[in-house]
Amino acid sequence: MYYKPSESRYEKMEYRSCGESGLKLSALSLGLWHNFGDTGVYSNMKKMCETAFDNGITHFDLANNYGPEYGSAERNFGQILKDSFCGYRDELIISTKAGYDMWPGPYGDHGSRKYLIASIDQSLKRMGLDYVDIFYHHRPDPDTPLEETMGALAQIVNSGKALYVGLSNYNGERLKKASALLREMKVPFVINQNRYNIFDRTIEENGLLEASIEEKKGIICFSPLAQGLLTDRYLKGIPEDSRISRDGRFLNEKSLSDDMLAKIKSLNDFAADRGDTLSRMALRWLLDREGITSVIIGASKSEQILTNLEVLDSKPLSEDELRKIDELAGL
Repeated sequence: MYYKPSESRYEKMEYRSCGESGLKLSALSLGLWHNFGDTGVYSNMKKMCETAFDNGITHFDLANNYGPEYGSAERNFGQILKDSFCGYRDELIISTKAGYDMWPGPYGDHGSRKYLIASIDQSLKRMGLDYVDIFYHHRPDPDTPLEETMGALAQIVNSGKALYVGLSNYNGERLKKASALLREMKVPFVINQNRYNIFDRTIEENGLLEASIEEKKGIICFSPLAQGLLTDRYLKGIPEDSRISRDGRFLNEKSLSDDMLAKIKSLNDFAADRGDTLSRMALRWLLDREGITSVIIGASKSEQILTNLEVLDSKPLSEDELRKIDELAGL
């Protein structure tokens, strides 16, 4: 069936600038880390992307090794672009990354010019694109000079293969050094992507949040719901179809200790007292933070996307509520 996006898709979504740049992202972005690889069902992937776009989500976030198998999320998204979004490319922000393991041997990982240039070429081929809107270095590489990695990003932009660049999983000190190099090279570096949620405050502790604000760059957060812990999903045990049961690599039964479960229950009760669900409050917590441009949500079905979009109707958290959340989270 031919897809035609909702005519009201831009009426409700909020769009935020990436730092001081002219690029705006939807407050919620759709991440294709999970459920878009070859183990997923194509019709479901397609429906999720259409549901997102129908509701104003314009940013779709990928990486070269998202799958399984590596590259399959990009390849499947490329098919979705052909089937659903072929006439809407200029309304989309598409990002991808390179920096983690992708192919065997010494040239398929980290941050060398060899790896990054080859990777963007492969990603564009898989998605059937001439360019991506944002290309990220996915993680710092201590074995490659920062000048080489940033120079590769500059070459990617100058060759027209990306419009902007971003950095992912950097700390504050390394961000400042990279930012200075990219500024000197006149590269439009606009955003940082890092894990951030009520339970994980690493970007506050390692100086990334402060440095990003100081450098006037945006921040986009992944794992906003702590991979499901900041929901009511585990309050009555571990469901058979949960990520803990299916995968166990990034989230496992040890993650759900008695202490963690008590925190989740307390936060869930507090969210209910303010008329929220735990997940909606967790997303609101991020959207209320200074410097946050967008929050990447993951989904296994369209209904989850619609549920997460309810945060747009939620009320901001007060200072007292923010202090209470810190207390209940054990911080």
